[in-house]
Amino acid sequence: MKVEFAPINIPLKRRIQTVAVLQWIFSFLLLGQFCCGFFVILILGNFWFLAVLYLLWLYLDWETPCAGGRRSQWVRSWTVWKYFREYFPIHLIKTSDLNPNHNYLLGFHPHGVLVAGAFGNFCTGTSFKNLFPGLTPYLHIMPIWFGCPFFREYVMSAGMVSASKESVSYVLNNEGGGHASVIVIGGAEESLNAHPGSLTLNILKRKGFIKMALKHGAHLVPVFSFGENELFKQVANPKGSWLRNIQEKLQKIMGFALPLFHARGVFQYSFGIIPYRQPIHTVVGSPIPVKRNLNPTTEEIDELHALYLQKLRQLFEEHKRNYGIPEHKSLIF
Repeated sequence: MKVEFAPINIPLKRRIQTVAVLQWIFSFLLLGQFCCGFFVILILGNFWFLAVLYLLWLYLDWETPCAGGRRSQWVRSWTVWKYFREYFPIHLIKTSDLNPNHNYLLGFHPHGVLVAGAFGNFCTGTSFKNLFPGLTPYLHIMPIWFGCPFFREYVMSAGMVSASKESVSYVLNNEGGGHASVIVIGGAEESLNAHPGSLTLNILKRKGFIKMALKHGAHLVPVFSFGENELFKQVANPKGSWLRNIQEKLQKIMGFALPLFHARGVFQYSFGIIPYRQPIHTVVGSPIPVKRNLNPTTEEIDELHALYLQKLRQLFEEHKRNYGIPEHKSLIF
């Protein structure tokens, strides 16, 4: 394989952007394990009492990820996130006003490999606040991450909360409105489809978010992130292949998927885990009004699910030409 090295005269700003993304990659892939290892060192070392105090704190604070979390505007405004967003760059596009007197459930598509668009738009900066004043976004992630010592504090500070039913209910149950649950509908399983050019969404059997919207009267908003699947290349894993079968079995056991992805390196463009500089345009669609129904029937859930799919497809079709999607390509459910 011929290695293409980065030019020496790259502007300093672009190098800082690469470092910012490298920090994000480390946080996403390794920081949780690093924090767990540090906690074990505390227990086995001379500072075991600090670990005991933290365990006490963990016990008292265990429900916080399911009760709105504990965001920090200081963390969300770090300068490193500005360079992170500029690397791709990441853009948030508004198509309709969202009345802050209501609560909303935003369905984010597609998952991609590392959900860069969701993190960049809903956990950092002020783009969402400026476009949708009066709304507070909560990005729901797998509950397993909130069991990692110290790491849980970090992700909560960015505005992330648990993806459990209790957590979604807490966010959507705000009587005054102004809350927006952001759920990556396809989940970890969809990351296995995250190949450049792929438009396959794991959504036909995902109806739990529809039921939650109905029970709380939260308006549904489809969100499509153009460019999300173009950030990495993934080892070929078509349905039925031995690799895909192993990945799906591991996903069922561990709760999260293990896509074998690669892109570019820090000093060369041929191989590594740094994402490609591909623009991400996250388009927020128009809200689908939902009337509160504490006990929705299967038929009512299916009807709203079908309407959501229709609106999601419509959102994609209306904007795909703007972001380089060929006319003949459409979403695959």
